[in-house]
Parts: sequence; C-alpha cells; structure tokens
Amino acid sequence: MEIATPWLDLGYGVTCIDAGYVEPGIACFYLLGREGEYAVIETGTSHSLVALEQCLAEKGIADEQLRYVIPTHVHLDHAGGAGTIMARFPAARLLVHPRGARHLIDPARLVASSIAVYGEQAFHRMYGDITPIPRERVSEMGDGDKVTLGDSVLEFRHTRGHADHHFCIWDEASRGWFSGDMFGISYTFLRLASGNFVLPATTPTQFDPALFVESVDLLERYHPQCMYLTHYGELPYDATVKQLLLDQVAAYRDLAPAYADDHKAMAGAVLECTLDALRPLTSDGDVEVYRDRLAMDAGLNAQGLAIWLQKQTALVSQAANEQQIPSG
Repeated sequence: MEIATPWLDLGYGVTCIDAGYVEPGIACFYLLGREGEYAVIETGTSHSLVALEQCLAEKGIADEQLRYVIPTHVHLDHAGGAGTIMARFPAARLLVHPRGARHLIDPARLVASSIAVYGEQAFHRMYGDITPIPRERVSEMGDGDKVTLGDSVLEFRHTRGHADHHFCIWDEASRGWFSGDMFGISYTFLRLASGNFVLPATTPTQFDPALFVESVDLLERYHPQCMYLTHYGELPYDATVKQLLLDQVAAYRDLAPAYADDHKAMAGAVLECTLDALRPLTSDGDVEVYRDRLAMDAGLNAQGLAIWLQKQTALVSQAANEQQIPSG
C-alpha cells in the first residue's frame, strides 16, 4: 500500500494513520468510526497526536465523539501515545489488556526499562513523553469481552505468543482483525508484485512459539477478510501468508539452540532466515536490497528468541532437578 498522505481511508469506517515512527510506512494506528462514535486503535507515540488531530479536524469529528483508546499491548510503538491522547480527549476511555493496565496507569517501570535499552536521548526522540492515565478512566478487557461502537460490536481476544499482555480486536463489520503484532510485520516495502511478505515479531521479552501458533490459529478461525497490521496497514487475509508466517516461527525455534551463546550470530541467522523466506517473492531472487532494512527487526527478533531459549533451558534444568531422587 502507498502512503501518499498521513492517513488513508480503507473503507468500513477504518482510517489508517501513519504514526510518524522512525520513518513513514513503519508503524500506524487506526481511527475506527461507526454511527458518529470513534475509537483509536493503537496510539503510536506521543508524537503521533498531531496526525490524529489533523485527521479528526479534516473529517469534522468533535473531541467528545472519541469514545475509546485501545492499544493492543503496551509496547511503546503501540501504546506510547496512549496517555497523551487520553489527556487530550477527556471523554475517551482506555481499553487495555489486564496484564498491561498497570503499566499505562503508572508507566515509570516501562519508561525506565526502555531508557535502559535505547538511552535517554534516543528514547525521547522516538517516543516523547509517556503520560500516566488515571485508573478511573481505564477498563481491563477480558478474553471474549465485547464493547459497542455506534452500531457495531468489537470483540477482544487474548493472544499470547508475542507478549502476554496482547489482545487482538475483531471487527465483525469489516471482518477484520486489528492484530497488533500477532500477525507479523509487513512494511509497505514488503508488499511485492508477486505477493505480500510477512515476518514474525518475536521481540523481547515474552515470545513463545507454541503460544504464537495457537494465537494465529485463533485469528484464522474467525474467517477474516483482512488484518489491520500496526506494521503496516491493511493486509488481505491469505492462508498462504499465514503459513509463511508460521514457517518462519518454526525456523526461528529450530535455529535458536545453535546460537545460544552468541547473540550476534543468532541475529545473523534470523536475518538469513528472513531473506531466504523472502527470496521466492522477489522477481530475480535478489534479496540483498532488503538486508539493511530488515537488520534491526532481525536483531530484535533474535533478542526475543534468546530470552525464550533461556527460559526453556531453565525449565528443563528445573524439571531435571525435581526428578532427582534424594540420596540417603
């Protein structure tokens, strides 16, 4: 999909808004409107508020018509702007996974851990201010919970595998999932003439391949027509694309043990796995033009994979110790 303006109407009352994160076409969020009521699904960062305000002004939408703010999970490219948007639109209510609510009510720990990764200067450049949200404006959404938006119903399903605090939102009207990171990453430059390419998002710290597969299977059971990805935009649902995604998850799982003690080598192996999966969709088999653009994702995915492997190793060790028969 081409992003010629900061936002794009997709039909069914869905507007894709570029989050202004890193560069255009990397992260987006959505404005969903039904019968005069609106929800913001995902939030981008605090820097994304300007694009939201411009979109609302152009569409003639009043502040009080914004009813819900809904991040799929609390990773900062998805929820970093939640507090800023909530402060700007006092009639809105935050709908969030129960495991993520406390981090948006009091984001101090979330901010500290992110600064530890990126450094303070880079953190503020990427995410801006992370504003706390009053507890009384927060609703925790259980698995299967539903809310109404105008004449439509939104259903929330807990989807672990990328993060334990992740849910996806089913919109029956469009037969689409607002899938967060659960149906992978497909940047605008990965929408190729020969097919759409997706790669998994296995970023730290709660990646679990078995749960990832279960969640993707759950999404498929609703017979969706499309996925509204955060990275990036509307993706027509295709069982072939789903299999491409899960094949890479399986490949990650299988390659991890060989690189347990060498993160740099694991990141390289993940990148090569991605390029191998991409190669059949390129016209001449040349994937080198994508190497630099996908290197950061490969590095983050390797970090998540390494943490998962450490947890698995610890579980195996614990089970072995518990099975030992005490001597004497």
